[in-house]
Amino acid sequence: MTFHQLSPTEAVHALNSNPSSGLNAQQVRERLAQFGENKLKEKKKKSAFQRFLAQFKDVMILILLAAAAVSFAIACVEGEPKEFFEPVLILLIVILNAIMGVMQESKAEKALDALKNLSAPHARVIRDGQEAVIDASQLVPGDMIHLEAGDFIPADSRLLRSVSLKCEESALTGESVPSEKDAMAVVAENAPLGDRSNMVFSGCSVTYGTAVAVVTATGMNTEMGRIANLLDSESDSQTPLQKKLAQLGKYLGILALAACAIIFVVGLVNGIPPLEIFMTAVSLAVSAIPEGMPAIVTVVLSIGVQRMVKKNALIRRLPAVETLGSASVICSDKTGTLTQNRMTLVKAYVDGQGAPEAISTQNSDPVCRLLRYASLCCDGTVVFHDGQEQHIGDPTETAIVLAAHKNGMPKDDLDKQNPRVAELPFDSDRKLMTTVHQMNGNYTVIVKGAFDMMAPRCIAGDLEAARNVVDAMSSDALRVLAIACKEIDALPENPSSENLECGLTFMGLVGMIDPPRPEVKAAVDVCRRAGIKPVMITGDHVVTAAAIARELGIMQPGDKAITGSELDVMTDGQLDQEVEHISVYARVSPENKIRIVKAWQRKGQVVSMTGDGVNDAPALKAADIGCAMGITGTDVAKGAADMTLTDDNFSTIVDAVQEGRGIYANIRKVVGFLLGTNIGEVITVFTAMLLWHKTPLLSMQLLWINLVTDSMPAIALGMEAVEPDIMDQKPRPKDEGIFAHGLGIRVILQGMMFAILALIAFVSGERAGASLAGGQTLAFMVLSLSQVIQAYNMRSDHSLFKIGPFSNHKLNWACLVSFLLIFLVLFTPVRTAFGLIILPGKTYLLGFGLALVPVIVMELSKAFGLIKHQH
Repeated sequence: MTFHQLSPTEAVHALNSNPSSGLNAQQVRERLAQFGENKLKEKKKKSAFQRFLAQFKDVMILILLAAAAVSFAIACVEGEPKEFFEPVLILLIVILNAIMGVMQESKAEKALDALKNLSAPHARVIRDGQEAVIDASQLVPGDMIHLEAGDFIPADSRLLRSVSLKCEESALTGESVPSEKDAMAVVAENAPLGDRSNMVFSGCSVTYGTAVAVVTATGMNTEMGRIANLLDSESDSQTPLQKKLAQLGKYLGILALAACAIIFVVGLVNGIPPLEIFMTAVSLAVSAIPEGMPAIVTVVLSIGVQRMVKKNALIRRLPAVETLGSASVICSDKTGTLTQNRMTLVKAYVDGQGAPEAISTQNSDPVCRLLRYASLCCDGTVVFHDGQEQHIGDPTETAIVLAAHKNGMPKDDLDKQNPRVAELPFDSDRKLMTTVHQMNGNYTVIVKGAFDMMAPRCIAGDLEAARNVVDAMSSDALRVLAIACKEIDALPENPSSENLECGLTFMGLVGMIDPPRPEVKAAVDVCRRAGIKPVMITGDHVVTAAAIARELGIMQPGDKAITGSELDVMTDGQLDQEVEHISVYARVSPENKIRIVKAWQRKGQVVSMTGDGVNDAPALKAADIGCAMGITGTDVAKGAADMTLTDDNFSTIVDAVQEGRGIYANIRKVVGFLLGTNIGEVITVFTAMLLWHKTPLLSMQLLWINLVTDSMPAIALGMEAVEPDIMDQKPRPKDEGIFAHGLGIRVILQGMMFAILALIAFVSGERAGASLAGGQTLAFMVLSLSQVIQAYNMRSDHSLFKIGPFSNHKLNWACLVSFLLIFLVLFTPVRTAFGLIILPGKTYLLGFGLALVPVIVMELSKAFGLIKHQH
């Protein structure tokens, strides 16, 4: 059905809905069953089996499988049962490795899916006569929805009422300029999408104005659904770090292959059976190339992101986790982020009265008149359920509405007695909102907003006295709004700021308090300790902002507080000189926010910026870490941000920075652990082949070591708790490499340490066991055990005994499983299949002693400052 050619009444009738009460619960259930959820189809996910097969795409794995197949064929020809052990074992180990890979991928995918669900959009809907906020996926055709600036449009809808509505539809029409919308427009049946001005479409957003609309299509039946076919939501979500590590893996792979080629040639020259030396060389390449490293890093990132969700920080893009660890400036909104956003109207000042009056349930007639006008000029509502208040809309508006309600003037009654006939929605440039009402047979214009913006538009009222009251209220940390009005004979054909917001009579002021959040002062102290500069940005009066900034410790002696108008007259050069000394920006515009971000970035700082309005989106994108408000934030702001604060709390940003630093530190530990152990294996085999022309480790032994060290201990190490002193360190420069602070050198030295220990074990075992198998047995034991023990050494740059050797319980379990797998191969009949033998008891004691050497070496290195803790 072409709803754009129907009138609003006809559209509602065709959808069997009700414009005032919406659908009832029964209709919603039936339509949800008929049309399904309001979601676009996503690209079909790989099954577990497909993911399992994908693990075998690696060239080295395929070569190894080919070698195992050749080995299997030779065993068939020779007909000896023991010859089948090696190919079957290699196949089993490769399958086990593939299963581990699938488990890692699944864990990462589930974590990211959970994030997607948490960031799902919502819609304001009227059902059974009640307004509610629901998950947009639950919308059905016939639902009545409210739209305002900053909302993503959740479904295709026919407008029923609209006020100055503009929608950004470039995703659908390619038109870069917002389209003007009009519920009363008459549109031809064959009009193209871009000309359907009485319709709004899913996937687009409201840039200005307000509207009520009826949903006409959901899910794949929307215009976006028709052209989308399949939505590939799996966009490139790799972080810069993951890409760098994948590149590093390739370089290491080339080096490992070169080493393996030399080993293969040396082996052939020295008469080692070609298949044996080939299998060893390929197995070494598979073990040495850290192909699992990017996957493990993804798991570590995903687990960290899940930890952040529990602390009310919802990460929308994985690269933000990396950037968070480098944050050096946090620019934060005041209202709701640094303060509680529990606005309570406490004072009202009526023009001509001597002093402000405290708000109560029995205010004077002049104050009640002021509250009545102010409440009429509000979109927010307060709903009462079983004695509980539910505030819907902007907290500053709901504070006014509640104060009027307590004085016997419920919002619904006021709206019925004085119908709204026109409005100019609030925007952050005018900082005003205007409504026009039929009142006592005339049209009354009511304007509400910032006093600074209101005063020049007033022609009546004692503005000088009012300015003194504003300053006094602001110095008491009150948020102040001015109210003004005028009467007009006729409604303008095109209501605008020019013809409505002029010639006003000043009525009075309302002052509301929004107390600082109690936890913010401590969070600001943590910022200072961590080398992070907190900055307050607000639309409030500069005196109010400075008073709260001083109370919270954001504004220190010598710091400045400036207004947006003062910022406007500063050149970029002047701002660059002053920016480090400015702690408070008041009465700012969204454009000011971008300038503040750019100024800090020119200083080489990593900037986090908070925002909630549709106009904040450019600043959120410009910042290194854009933080949207989860409660008061618009859908557009959330879409532009890297992170959403589900509790709108400043201390959550600080917690997220701490977690981001912890995640990055854990990734460094995992990378250091994996590369150190892998390099140790390469050096061991390479050196033994060059010195003694013997292979110290067989192919399946190398693969088994790879299985027990590269998976469980590495992931458990990545889940290490954030170190207590991590916020005592300075922010990490954004261009700092992962191998900074000597990690690269340490990785190579640790690899050499493993190789020396394994080679000592190889020589000792060969003598004790009087055979090559004896040497391989002890080398396998020392290399595998020492690498698992190294996971503990990598937990911290502090002494292991200072942080508690066994305080990471996940690592304890992972290492226990690894030890059991090693002992299974060493001390049960399974050893025969791995080419291992039983050694004298004292030789095993030597092996255990050598395996513990890394603990002694690492502890001494930490004690003597060879491993320095970052400051």
